[in-house]
Amino acid sequence: MTEHLPALQVVIPLMAAPLCALLRPGRIAWMLAMTACTLCLLIAALLLERVLAEGVISYAMGNWPAPWGIEYRIDTVNAYMLLLVTMIGAVVMAFARPTLEQRAHLSKRKQPWFYTTYLLCLTGLLGMIITGDAFNVFVFLEISSLSSYVLISIGRDRRALTAAYQYLIMGTIGATFILIGIGFLYVMTGTLNMLDLAARLPAVADTRTVRAAFAFLTIGISLKLALFPLHLWLPNAYAYAPSAVTAFLAATATKVAIYVMLRFFFTIFGAQFSFETMGLDAILLPLALAGIFSASVVAIFQTNVKRMLAYSSVAQIGYMILGISLVSVTGLTATISHLFNHALMKGTLFMALGCVSYQIGAVRLDRLAGIGRTMPWTMGAFVIGGLSLIGVPLTAGFVSKWLLILGALERGWWPVALLVLLTSLLAVIYIWRVVEVAYFRPAPEDRKIGEAPLVLLIPTWTLALANLYFGLDTSLNAGVARLAAQSLLGVTQ
Repeated sequence: MTEHLPALQVVIPLMAAPLCALLRPGRIAWMLAMTACTLCLLIAALLLERVLAEGVISYAMGNWPAPWGIEYRIDTVNAYMLLLVTMIGAVVMAFARPTLEQRAHLSKRKQPWFYTTYLLCLTGLLGMIITGDAFNVFVFLEISSLSSYVLISIGRDRRALTAAYQYLIMGTIGATFILIGIGFLYVMTGTLNMLDLAARLPAVADTRTVRAAFAFLTIGISLKLALFPLHLWLPNAYAYAPSAVTAFLAATATKVAIYVMLRFFFTIFGAQFSFETMGLDAILLPLALAGIFSASVVAIFQTNVKRMLAYSSVAQIGYMILGISLVSVTGLTATISHLFNHALMKGTLFMALGCVSYQIGAVRLDRLAGIGRTMPWTMGAFVIGGLSLIGVPLTAGFVSKWLLILGALERGWWPVALLVLLTSLLAVIYIWRVVEVAYFRPAPEDRKIGEAPLVLLIPTWTLALANLYFGLDTSLNAGVARLAAQSLLGVTQ
C-alpha cells in the first residue's frame, strides 16, 4: 500500500467529497471529512520522510511510464508543501464544524455540501502540488478555484457574493492565461511532462512562442497568487468569506500558487532562462517591494480586522516574491520558509477572529473594545500570531524574515533589507491597533460574553503554539526549506 501513497494523497479527499454530500446529518459528514483530512496529513508526513531518506519519488498513474503517462513526482519541494497544506486542512476542518452549526442561514441540510466543497478544494490544491504534468496543474487549479468561489460565496454578508464573483472573474482570467501558456509549451515541445519539458525547452528557448508562453504563465500565476497590483480580488474575498474559509484559503491557496511559480520558473524553464534571459527578477523585485510597502500602509487604515489581515497577506506575498527575485539559495530558502510560517501565522490570526465572530458576531475594530479581558485565550492566540507576523524573535515569522534580510545583504541590497525592517514596523502599527482596542479600551456595559468554546480554541492554539515551536526548532521550516531551495537551483549540498 505504501507504494500507492502518492495516488492516495489525491484520491482520498476526491472520493470522500461526494460521500459527504450523501451523508446526513452534517456531523456525520464532518467526521468523514475530518478523517479524510487526517489521513492526507499522515500520508504527507510519510512522503516527506521517504523523500528525505530515499530521494525523489516517481509514481506512474495506471503504470504508464512518463512522459507518455501522467506522473506524480515528489521531491523535497512539493513534499514540504504537501505537509503544509494537509496540516492546515486538518486543523481548519476541526475548527469549521462549530462555526457552521452556529450559522442560521446555512441549514443542517446544506452543511454536508460545505464539507464536499472543502474537500474538493483540498483535492485541487494537493493535485497541483503533487502532479508532474503541466496540464494537470491547470485541471487541479480549476478544481480548487471553482470550490473556492463557492466557499467564499456562503459568507454571512451579502457582499460575499460580490467578492466571490470578482474572484471568479479574476481567477478565470488567470487560469486562461496559464492554459494558453501551457498550450504554447506543448506546441513547441510535444510534451506536458514537467521533466520532459525541462529537457526539450532549451532547444526552442529562443522562439517567440516560448517567450510568449513565459509571459502568459507569469501573468496568470501572478493573478492567482495575488501579486501587487493584481491583488484586487483578495481583500474582499478574505473579508467576507466565512472565518474557517478565510483561514483555509489564506494559509494555503496563495502559497500553492507561489509553489506553481517556483515549479514553472525553476524546474521547467530553469533559473538561467527565467532570470538571466527573460530578466524576471527585474519585474518581480519592484512589484514585490511596492506590494510590501503599499499593502502594509493600507492595512493600517482598515476598520474591518479581517480586511486588515487580508491586506497584510498581500504584503506577505510580497516578501515571498522578494525572496524569489534574489535568485539565491538563501533568498529561495526565505521564500519557502515563509510559505510555511505565513500559513501558521495567518491561520492563527483568522481562526482567532473566527472565535471572536462566533461570540459577538462581528470583527470590526470598534466592536473589539475590552475583548482581551472577556476572551483572554482567544486574544492570547491572536497576539502570538501577530508577533509572528511582525517577525519578533522566537516566533516562526522571525526565521523567514531573518533569512530574507540575509539574502538581500548577500546580494548587497542593503536598501531592500532596510525596507523589510521598515515594513515590519508598519505591521507593528496595525497589529497594535487591535491589541490597544482589545486590552486598553473598556468593554460596553451591555455586552455579556465569555470565552470561545474549547472546540474552537484547541485548533486555534494548535497553530498558535506551532508559531512558537517553529520559531525555536527550525529544522523543518528552515532546514527542509533550504534543501528544497538547493533542489530548485540545482545546487549540491
